[in-house]
Amino acid sequence: MSAVTIDEITLALKDVYDPEIPVNIVDLGLIYNIEIYDEHSVQVEMTLTAAGCSMGPFIAQQAEWAIDNIDGVNNVEVNISFDPPWSPDKISEDGRMLLGIDD
Repeated sequence: MSAVTIDEITLALKDVYDPEIPVNIVDLGLIYNIEIYDEHSVQVEMTLTAAGCSMGPFIAQQAEWAIDNIDGVNNVEVNISFDPPWSPDKISEDGRMLLGIDD
């Protein structure tokens, strides 16, 4: 079994969307950190667009499931943090294009 990579995790997370925004959580800038331990355990720190987002647990669960589907992943932990708080400047260039946001 080969070790999982950050690129594989990032690609899997691009299939996870905030149900209220048509942009994946990576391009929204919601992923703050990805760590791989013992080659097969993954910990992700992410945020939400708003602290009171009722979809937070759903989005975190979707992220966990997406990562868990990667061959070689044995353990996944997704933590939500609001430090630093999310802001629209964290949206990637691709995300901005999808949302029609001009710089």
